Amino acid sequence: MNIGIRAHDLETQPLDDLVADIARRGLGSVQLAPSKSFDIPTPPGSLTPGLAHRIASAFRRQDVQIAVLGCYVNIIHPDPDERRSALTRFKEHLRHARDFGCGIVGTETGNVNADIVYTEDNFREAPLQAVIESVRELVEEAERFGVIVGIEPGVNHPVYSPETVTRLLDSVDSPNLQIIFDPVNFLTIDNYARQRDIFREALDSWGDRIAVMHAKDVRISDGALRPAAVGQGLLDYAFLFEWLAPRKPNLNVILDEVELVDLEDVMAFLNRFQPDFARL
Repeated sequence: MNIGIRAHDLETQPLDDLVADIARRGLGSVQLAPSKSFDIPTPPGSLTPGLAHRIASAFRRQDVQIAVLGCYVNIIHPDPDERRSALTRFKEHLRHARDFGCGIVGTETGNVNADIVYTEDNFREAPLQAVIESVRELVEEAERFGVIVGIEPGVNHPVYSPETVTRLLDSVDSPNLQIIFDPVNFLTIDNYARQRDIFREALDSWGDRIAVMHAKDVRISDGALRPAAVGQGLLDYAFLFEWLAPRKPNLNVILDEVELVDLEDVMAFLNRFQPDFARL
């Protein structure tokens, strides 16, 4: 596996300093959200091949892969104008992804509310159909530019379960649609004890469509799931990597919401599984 980090989980700093920081920590890849990651303004309409090349060159000099170009927007925003703006913003990233040296632009599947919060209103049929409509539009654009739309499902969104992921993939039948797999995103206080069954369904149904994995962990506190450092929580990484290692060589595993004080221990934990990937 190739362990990386979301660039905006590090301190905001000049581009070259950010890339050096990532490389110094022994990380080999990054999920990059240009608008969040460094002191270069990238408002809508500002991306150009020249700017993307400048950023990509800085990462190449340090041998750090831009694994995902992050453009996390609400693709089913309840305000039609805001939704159109979000889709336009995402398409801008698709058009320039190759200039960044990256083949994947990632987002979640939105929310029926303007803010991304947990609500069971997301689990109705209408929001799922709205997601399918938006994703279909984005994938059509991705096909024109030879890049991938990476969708990250989870319980805060209308694509919240392995079964709804399958429905999305069946409805938007294109190899330019792939999955950013964050296992924790499928877990709740009510189902975490069945995580192997949930993950088995996901991996058996659409594991071949996983392009990138996010890594985080959870613990139980006050009757709810709370964040934990990777390897210090309840997530069954051994089960996940037993399936992934022989099927996904050099998988980009991006640390999500990692606390930098935990980074060395988290990387040591994940590196225990490297021999399983290295056998390939």
